[in-house]
Amino acid sequence: MGGARDVGWVAAGLVLGAGACYCIYKLTRGQRQGGRGFRLRPSSSADLTNGSHDDVLNVDQLQKLLYLLESTNDPVIIERALVTLGNNAAFSANQVIIRELGGIPVIGSKINNPNHSIKEKALNALNNLSVNVENQVKIKVYINQVCKDVLSGPLDSAVQLAGLRLLTNMTVTDDHQHMLRSYITDLFQVLLTGNGSTKVQVLKLLVNLSENPAMADGLLSAQVDSSFLSLYDGHVAKEILLRVLTFSQNISNCLKKEGCLAVQPTFPKGSLFFLLYGEECAQKMRALAEHHDADVKEKVTVLPRF
Repeated sequence: MGGARDVGWVAAGLVLGAGACYCIYKLTRGQRQGGRGFRLRPSSSADLTNGSHDDVLNVDQLQKLLYLLESTNDPVIIERALVTLGNNAAFSANQVIIRELGGIPVIGSKINNPNHSIKEKALNALNNLSVNVENQVKIKVYINQVCKDVLSGPLDSAVQLAGLRLLTNMTVTDDHQHMLRSYITDLFQVLLTGNGSTKVQVLKLLVNLSENPAMADGLLSAQVDSSFLSLYDGHVAKEILLRVLTFSQNISNCLKKEGCLAVQPTFPKGSLFFLLYGEECAQKMRALAEHHDADVKEKVTVLPRF
């Protein structure tokens, strides 16, 4: 029995670092005295910390990891626990288990941590968990905070990108898109000032929103700088250009649908509506119709004639 216990402590140390061993010992000692042992597999536990672990943690392991995450203040242990939970949340079975163990609020509480690395890892874990639609019901309570962090945090940072990825997953369906309505104008600002990776991620989010007719008025009335039209230039990277054309296509499709806008609003000057349906955009579309890339040309041909 003593030998098995020693193996368990060594494996636990490999998962979360030497500083976590005592915490795990305290968590599992009571179970061992009751005759039920907990032991991570020595052959694979080291992989849990470097992101290459291909196996799935069981319920007991996840429960203890969540308890440890909730009870420790050690930033190294917190970060490693979040990485392990995030990796395991990529498995559909664990997405359910973590929710049923009450893990989503435990992980979600870490997005308020002042340590940017911990915040990023918490957002990554929530992002993986959000693939499950039932999990989104619990994750939606963090949408406002994530939006504020994305807009106020360092531009092009890992935290900003992690937040944008989570918001993108949370807007794949129409259920929670309305919660982003008040942030649309600021998201366009991030789009225009961010680097290539940030632009792509914001566009993924905006494309999701543009597929929902209920979001059309909010998008079209948003105040957007005229530099937005530079995204339609022929020299723009293909991954950006195709997405901005998809965005335009979705908006046009939405406007064609009867009852798309509950009340036909008068869009203000400087709004996205005037940019998309102005002469400058029309000129850019005509130029893109002669683009050298076949995918770009195909996208332009399905848009309204300019």
